[in-house]
Amino acid sequence: MQTLSGLYDNYGDARAVVRELEDVGILSSNISIVGRGAVANETNAAQGAAAGAGVGAVAGGTGGLLAGLGMIAIPGVGPVVAAGWLLATIAGAAAGAVAGGAAGGVIGSLTDAGVDEDEAHVYVEGIRRGSTLVSVRVDEDQAAIARSIIKDDTFADFEARRAMYHEEGWQGFDETNPVFTEEEVARERQRLREYRQQMP
Repeated sequence: MQTLSGLYDNYGDARAVVRELEDVGILSSNISIVGRGAVANETNAAQGAAAGAGVGAVAGGTGGLLAGLGMIAIPGVGPVVAAGWLLATIAGAAAGAVAGGAAGGVIGSLTDAGVDEDEAHVYVEGIRRGSTLVSVRVDEDQAAIARSIIKDDTFADFEARRAMYHEEGWQGFDETNPVFTEEEVARERQRLREYRQQMP
């Protein structure tokens, strides 16, 4: 089994990718979605989860994986909306107050699933800045179709994103950094749009 992941700067695009993965027969239990920038859109999220380590339910209004959305706070990231196999890891790490906190749970679970640690740091930093991560575990016979769905036109180019972060002096995700406000997330999204337009 291999793990394929992609960052999306628009939460709606990430949700659409999840639905498409399910539509081709990939089990919901093998798909995860985690989005820090999605919280403002999920107005029915349980408010207690945003302040603590517990998972609060979110009224997703849809079937499949997205019906199981929950809300949880990640140190250094803030409240996120999540579902799937990564949510259980995040919740377990946060509830157990382990060293590295819930972000360590996300990075650790990705690396345990075969994702390079450097890539995992970029993914979590992307979530911190308002992007949404979709990660899917698939057998070899489903890998090609899953890869084509994840790397569609809305996918944030991973190498370009990593290069952009490193140009700013970023060395890796650090949970002691301040959480982005909604205004900062909006500015980051605008900056990313401009960055992508400048790419050849």
